[in-house]
Amino acid sequence: MSLQGKVALVTGGAQGIGRAVVESLLGSDAKVCVVDLKQCESGLDAAFGAGNCCFIQCDITDEQKLTEAFQKTVDTFGRLDIVINNAGITNEKNWQKTIQVNLTSVIKGTYLALEHMSKEHGKEGGVVINVSSMAAFLHSPHQPVYTATKHGVIGFTRAMADAASLGDYGVRINVLCPAFVDTPLLQSVEHEDNMGKFVKFKDDFKRSMNKFGVLQPSLIADGMMRIISDNTLNGAVMKITCSKGIHFHTYEPPSA
Repeated sequence: MSLQGKVALVTGGAQGIGRAVVESLLGSDAKVCVVDLKQCESGLDAAFGAGNCCFIQCDITDEQKLTEAFQKTVDTFGRLDIVINNAGITNEKNWQKTIQVNLTSVIKGTYLALEHMSKEHGKEGGVVINVSSMAAFLHSPHQPVYTATKHGVIGFTRAMADAASLGDYGVRINVLCPAFVDTPLLQSVEHEDNMGKFVKFKDDFKRSMNKFGVLQPSLIADGMMRIISDNTLNGAVMKITCSKGIHFHTYEPPSA
């Protein structure tokens, strides 16, 4: 997919992984709407030219506000081609919020993406990337609900990819699973306000970080750009780790 003239929406795009992919998209001549609670840092207009990026302050757990953010993106740039449901939190104390942000909002964001991109609605197609985590493969006693949400993102995404293919939506739906990434979320796991009673397992979490290493957001952005540009990928589960870099999970076909 050539990105010149394409329009992307990135949730959680103000920092971390989201910010890295926003910069990659703008560097490839796409237009981007950054959807985040946090005000987007300055500098994008100066680096990539005025009029190529817009910021929409939004709590993605508010369905009406998220719906409006998608509509504002289309109103601003005239179309929508790429949606990256990237926003995520880790909060075992307020685990309901973790489910709302990490899973419910990903589902809602995918459905909104289809409304604005699917051929079933007379649109031109596009690509959706939902962000999961290697926590779905290497679970931790430190983050049980976070782990559950990331399993859910994979299951939902793969099923929706099949639906998109069978329904001829013209939209590819894929999932990306990074290991530990150097983002503010990674620092939040040491605080009782986030982890509740599971904070006592933080040393186990740190040992895992030391064992598996910590990735830079730019590598995750590279993986996202690969999914965006490879038109053959639908229902793919991309893993990114320090040991193997960018690679894909393979599933054995179910036996009768």
